[in-house]
Amino acid sequence: MNRHPGGEEQTIHLLKSIELKKGMKALDLGAGEGETVRIMKAFGLNVQGVDLAPRSSEVQQGDFLTLQYAADSMDLCISQCAFFVSRDQKKAVSECWRVLKKGGFLLLSDLDPGNLLEIVKETGFTILCQEDQTALWREYYLEAIWNDSFCCEDHKLLQKEYKGRKIGYTMVVGRKE
Repeated sequence: MNRHPGGEEQTIHLLKSIELKKGMKALDLGAGEGETVRIMKAFGLNVQGVDLAPRSSEVQQGDFLTLQYAADSMDLCISQCAFFVSRDQKKAVSECWRVLKKGGFLLLSDLDPGNLLEIVKETGFTILCQEDQTALWREYYLEAIWNDSFCCEDHKLLQKEYKGRKIGYTMVVGRKE
């Protein structure tokens, strides 16, 4: 099963939404098993993966809510299906702003309780692209239920917390001006 909606195809779609340059310094936040880290390395990027519970030697232990990287040190931050689970999307996006250089990119696809785009804008990012990818989330979640995957328990908790509110899945590409 894919580790996030759309899997590798979605990761490549997200990466191709900007002009990638070999050697760009990048962070994959919520990197888990390092699939996105490996994809980004294949594009020639200088990438580090960060996760609370890394499941790969290519991923460092760390919290994307308090990144251990200098301000203005990265060209690109990417996260897929992770910021929402932290319960503090605003802080996660703010940390990306802090570590990104001027002209740096935020590539984000995540669960969206209806304010993800606003959070990215309010932080100061210029929105380059936004896509509703709720259909990918539904497909992913149904596959997870079918396979009795770990993510189902997380989603059940989220359903209780957001009872009555519609949660979508949004892709946002922003640039720090």
